[in-house]
Amino acid sequence: MHGVGYWNRRASAEQVRAAYCTQWTHHLADGLGLPPSRLALDFAYYAAVLNSGPTAQGPVDADGLDDPLARELLAAWLKELGAPQPVALGALTLPLRYAASWVAEQFSLDGRLTQLFLRLFFREVATYLRADNGAAREAARDEVATRIAQHRARVVIAHSLGTVVAYEALHAHPDLRVELLITLGSPLALPHAVFHRLSPCPTGSPSPLGARPVGVTRWVNIADPGDPVAIPLLLARAFTGIALDLTTPIHAAFGFHHAKNYLACAATAATLGPYLGA
Repeated sequence: MHGVGYWNRRASAEQVRAAYCTQWTHHLADGLGLPPSRLALDFAYYAAVLNSGPTAQGPVDADGLDDPLARELLAAWLKELGAPQPVALGALTLPLRYAASWVAEQFSLDGRLTQLFLRLFFREVATYLRADNGAAREAARDEVATRIAQHRARVVIAHSLGTVVAYEALHAHPDLRVELLITLGSPLALPHAVFHRLSPCPTGSPSPLGARPVGVTRWVNIADPGDPVAIPLLLARAFTGIALDLTTPIHAAFGFHHAKNYLACAATAATLGPYLGA
């Protein structure tokens, strides 16, 4: 299950799905040291349902986040990262350009690319989380559940926003039996943005907890310690039933949220290998 930024308006859903299925198979095979032919992989593509509205015309606003919910999620994320608030601005009017500049400086990233990523990330996350039973949310979960059921998948691998979709889809379909769920670079535990908006909602007092979906036998979470999306680190603090909560660098430079680096990293290979006889 992919994260944000996978929508391609120039190709059909089937074309996009097939292309990324091939790419992800190669990334996993590289990490495992196996030929791609050893892997039987399918790709759940739901980006189109999060981008089904009208396409904006004309120049893009420098801030690029006119959605109040997207701004609210951005503000909660920046607070968790420890970003200072500009004195003259409230959290919900925080400019995207300020956020991108601060994040780029903190993580030694390219400012322009960071702004593009934040615009994509919070726009798609807001579209998905907007309503508990919203059309886009249900369609994304159904795509994931359909792919799992169609192949009777033993292993489910989800990255970034895809971890949220997979978590909810598996809870919504407890009849789906999965031997291993691997979550990569997950924002599932992000407070005041993602965590309390999950379905089912985390429960318990004084500290609510989410839980491993009942159809999942084993759940392993992997996060790069420098990944600004996978915060807070260690999902096991917020969810019960996680077998391994691994914090490990996945890239020597700055590719600490890229799906390809998570898929090819040693931790993913070590987790997945026993399920392939590798």
